Amino acid sequence: MKTVRLVLALLALTLIAPWQSAKAADVICYNCPPEWADWASMLKAIKADLSYDIPHDNKNSGQALAQILAEKSNPVGDIGYFGVTFGMKAKAQDALEPYKPAHWDQVPAGLKDPDGYWTTIHSGTLGLFVNKDALGGKPVPACWKDLLKPDYKGMVGYLDPSSAAVGYVGAVAVNMALGGSSTNFDPAINFFKELRKNDPIVPKQTSYARVVSGEMPILFDYDFNAYRAKYSEKGSFEFVIPCEGSVVFPYVVGLVKNAPDKEKAKKVLDYLLSDKGQAIWTNAYLRPARPIELPAAVKSKFLPDSDYARAKSVDWGEMENVQKAFVDRYLAEVR
Repeated sequence: MKTVRLVLALLALTLIAPWQSAKAADVICYNCPPEWADWASMLKAIKADLSYDIPHDNKNSGQALAQILAEKSNPVGDIGYFGVTFGMKAKAQDALEPYKPAHWDQVPAGLKDPDGYWTTIHSGTLGLFVNKDALGGKPVPACWKDLLKPDYKGMVGYLDPSSAAVGYVGAVAVNMALGGSSTNFDPAINFFKELRKNDPIVPKQTSYARVVSGEMPILFDYDFNAYRAKYSEKGSFEFVIPCEGSVVFPYVVGLVKNAPDKEKAKKVLDYLLSDKGQAIWTNAYLRPARPIELPAAVKSKFLPDSDYARAKSVDWGEMENVQKAFVDRYLAEVR
């Protein structure tokens, strides 16, 4: 009899534990991992300033959206954090509801849904992540077209744009910088054809460690990865926004439709766009969505604003619509 009672008690605890865990949190944010974008510091700051407990969550954008959709009839999450294209998908699948946080009007038009279904909180800029020690004395390339020079044969890497998100962002960056558009990917296709003659390295997965080790001296990558290496790894690293230009890739948040703790979630979204909240993202070398004044110690770690002026916002919804056509051409003409 005691054994039966023990089993029943343990069963009850397993059923109650997740509910108690959820109830212990004030707000649930899907895809707020502590080791990405310094969410750890952000959630600590929210606890200190708003007295809200928000648990860490190690999903990625796709997993976050999948869970929100699975829970649509009985929502658990309050906030979703996504790469911008997943934010667009979340809106399209009726997973979010509109909310324009405080300071929303200061976020550039290209970095937010006009109705407030998603809003950028920080962004990465696509450029060249360079291990200077691995260049063998050659100069740091300043432009996309520099990579076509024989000097850099076997030194240039880019993630496969047919299978990696950052690979496609790189293709968009090259295309727009060299005069293309969403309806004309000829410049990117021609560039990758020429680059192929230089024996590029084309992995399918993130290659931060391969750049740090020197195996891949130059990689199309985001600024925050290059700065991470520059300020935390042994060696000499640089980030370059090519002379012809580049693009900005936004990371966004949205209010889950019928969120159980909606009012608290709104205050959290306000906080993420506050001056203090925006500054916290710079701990991980992400660019704030609002034009806030950065602390001098932080600002000195980024390239000058004059360099960032070459990085443009694009319509990522439109770019998502034309992605398949580009990939089909890339596979047929380049690879």
